[in-house]
Amino acid sequence: MKKILEVNHLSKSYGYRNNKVQILNNISFSVDRGEFIGIMGPSGAGKSTLLNTISTIDLPTTGTVRIDGKDILKMRDNEISDFRRKKLGFIFQNFNLMDTLNVKDNILLPLAVDRLSLPEMEQRLHHVASILGIDLLLNAYPSDISVGQKQRVAAARALITKPDIIFADEPTGSLDSKSAAELLQYMTNMNLQDDATIMMVTHDPYTASYCNRILFIKDGVIFSEVVRQGSRKEFFNRVIDMQATIGGGGRANDF
Repeated sequence: MKKILEVNHLSKSYGYRNNKVQILNNISFSVDRGEFIGIMGPSGAGKSTLLNTISTIDLPTTGTVRIDGKDILKMRDNEISDFRRKKLGFIFQNFNLMDTLNVKDNILLPLAVDRLSLPEMEQRLHHVASILGIDLLLNAYPSDISVGQKQRVAAARALITKPDIIFADEPTGSLDSKSAAELLQYMTNMNLQDDATIMMVTHDPYTASYCNRILFIKDGVIFSEVVRQGSRKEFFNRVIDMQATIGGGGRANDF
């Protein structure tokens, strides 16, 4: 398998001298193309900080990050902006949809500056809408659709650029259990049908059970990892056990 992400000796701290706070400490790991990776750990462990430093939203203090062989820390600001738009997809907990645009235009927004042909844009639109089950919502506005549907629209917007990696920070955090399960199944479809590489931060073992592999972070370092083998329910139970070992979390959902 080709490595799509390589993180080497990554550290992140805030403040100076006596007020210095170490958030991430010498983290190294890699991700193969097509993996569905979860990041878990107690509150304050550094999960979102790790996601932000890998995804170019923030800069590490030391270390290197390579996405598809490119060292993102050596890019200039304008290069990072272009790289983020073309190569990375983001699914946020608060959706970040534009209320004045309909679903179709919200999804197409990342392609607006790329000057793709109209047939290409339409083909991509209907492909991602089909995978995420929102074909019938394209003319609706965000105010007209449910919370779960909004998150699927956000996922479609992340997928339409054909990114190297999709980063998701607590994507089910604001969803009820039914909507969360639906979104996770659709994200699984993205992973399987489009070979999408997904890295997701979550505190919920039920959400994490949809992943292929979980990295557990504690006190700014990778404490352990769990690789899915057997059924999703078996994987869920192993995630619960590891979560209990490192402290924090519980059964927010169950089978």
